[in-house]
Amino acid sequence: MSDAIHIATNIPESYRLIVDAIRTHYRTNDFIPLHAPSVGEAEKQKLNECIDSTFVSTVGQFVTDFEQQFRQFVGSNHALSVVNGTMGLFLALKTLGVEKNDLVLTQSLTFVATANAIKMAHAEPFFIDVDKETYSLSLDVLKQFLENQTTQQQGRCVHKQSGKTIAVCMPMHTLGFVGDIEQIVSLCHSHNIKVVEDAAESLGSYIGRQHSGTFADIGVFSFNGNKIMTTGGGGMLVTQHQDYAHRARHLSTTAKKTHPWLFEHDEIGFNLRMPNINAALGLAQLQKLPAFIEEKRALAQWYQTRFSDIDGINVVSPKQSQTANQWLNGLVFESLEARDQFLAYSNQQQVQTRPLWTPMHQLDIYQHCIRTQMDNTEWLAQRVVNIPSGVRHHG
Repeated sequence: MSDAIHIATNIPESYRLIVDAIRTHYRTNDFIPLHAPSVGEAEKQKLNECIDSTFVSTVGQFVTDFEQQFRQFVGSNHALSVVNGTMGLFLALKTLGVEKNDLVLTQSLTFVATANAIKMAHAEPFFIDVDKETYSLSLDVLKQFLENQTTQQQGRCVHKQSGKTIAVCMPMHTLGFVGDIEQIVSLCHSHNIKVVEDAAESLGSYIGRQHSGTFADIGVFSFNGNKIMTTGGGGMLVTQHQDYAHRARHLSTTAKKTHPWLFEHDEIGFNLRMPNINAALGLAQLQKLPAFIEEKRALAQWYQTRFSDIDGINVVSPKQSQTANQWLNGLVFESLEARDQFLAYSNQQQVQTRPLWTPMHQLDIYQHCIRTQMDNTEWLAQRVVNIPSGVRHHG
């Protein structure tokens, strides 16, 4: 008998109730994915329009319109579409002048793309523990670190032990919940550290009336197939600063100087722009986004009501000060063993569930990086399970 079958035959009744409730919501006995995209006729129409225009690459009206409409939705002064969120983070770091061997403060509880983007910029991740309430980078730990382990030298924040410059702080809004980003930005700026918001998961999330991704020097969103809206692949870099927007656009278009016909490039640049055909898909999805957000918040409330009385399990919920997009709903179990038992049972029942990511400092490729204590990161990684959170089909 396999371990999965053994676990499934000795499960608590509460696990069966959770799986049954998820099936009740999605009204199917078939496989239920964690988060599938919802695309239909509106997307097909936009794609056909783009194909008929013959402008399917990185230049075209669909890209221009998508950037304009997205900028208006989140309330940023500038928006630049890119091939994916990972490269958007990389572009943000290059735009802000991150240099080889600089340190970039970020969290270990994140998808690997956050750390990979730092390495692609030839910098080094420095992992800060997360807050147990927001799941994002801990303001308190960051404050203690900056006060005790850094110094100022000629307008730069320097890590005392390594002697390296701390150029950027890059918190991630985990599962769509916005961290203490206002205070983090203020604290970092007071220490001459720029800030990039990894807002890949938080499109539609707010603190008060201000949208995530717009608090820092630069914010980056993702439109991967599993996000709240999708362009297939793709991402968006947003900023309130015209100089950063100009710099990012120049770097993302092979650093080509503006000229009617000559190909002149004034530095090493990159080819990171979103194709027009992806932007066409994004325009249709953006029109549906308010409905997506409304449905996902209703689902989160429904889960909260159904599961709040189950002993040994808590439903992940945002702080009262924010309005989250509820991208992925989560359950917090009492232990690693309970988490793994539920993961085995639910997936065996064809209800897709997933743990949080393996913390970056526990991966072989990043375990050498400097870090603070990781008490909250490890506690959450051992207990949280994400459950199906996709919207039902919107044609």
